[in-house]
Amino acid sequence: MTSLVLASRSPRRADILRQMGISFVVDSADVDEVPLANESPHDHVQRLATAKCLRVADRQPTDVVVLGADTTVDVDGEIFGTPRDLNEARAMLRRLSGRTHLVHTAVCVARGTLGSATAPIGTAAAASGPATAPTSPHRVALDTAAVTMHPIDADLLERYLATGEPLDKAGAYAVQGEAAVFVREVNGHLTTVVGLPTGLVERLLGPFGLLPSQPRP
Repeated sequence: MTSLVLASRSPRRADILRQMGISFVVDSADVDEVPLANESPHDHVQRLATAKCLRVADRQPTDVVVLGADTTVDVDGEIFGTPRDLNEARAMLRRLSGRTHLVHTAVCVARGTLGSATAPIGTAAAASGPATAPTSPHRVALDTAAVTMHPIDADLLERYLATGEPLDKAGAYAVQGEAAVFVREVNGHLTTVVGLPTGLVERLLGPFGLLPSQPRP
């Protein structure tokens, strides 16, 4: 029976899969998330989602499907990833204050390759670095939402920074967390901003029979 592995330690992605009624286990992958020279936000997020997925697929058996994802904030073509510290988080949120930005989330799926010596090397994995093991064919897709922020009061910003929440979030905020008060409008799917678009998950996992047989109430 095919099973699913989530190649992410994100509790928010795990929560979305549980809410969809999808069973899974977690096996996260650490990859270098520094953007390549002249890399666009679209290319960046798809490259990282693919790299995470294929790295985990290379250590999973062939009866496993691996799902990887990555999210980035796009401000006029500039990539806002996870801030290195509170100073960078403060600078990011000041840039986002009172304006609209884009949030891109890419999702990649691949079968495990452990024990398979014949799987071809995926082009996206080759672009992210030298391959050290057979790499599964994969599918990757992208969804984008536009987020409009209220002007962020300086005192409120400092209180938010003190929570520590911004430090592991792309763009230094979590739309489903304390930063919800900063958000005026989301044009697109909220799960894209949270980090795992449900529509993409359904489209990519459906062919593997990994979706629940009955819709959840």
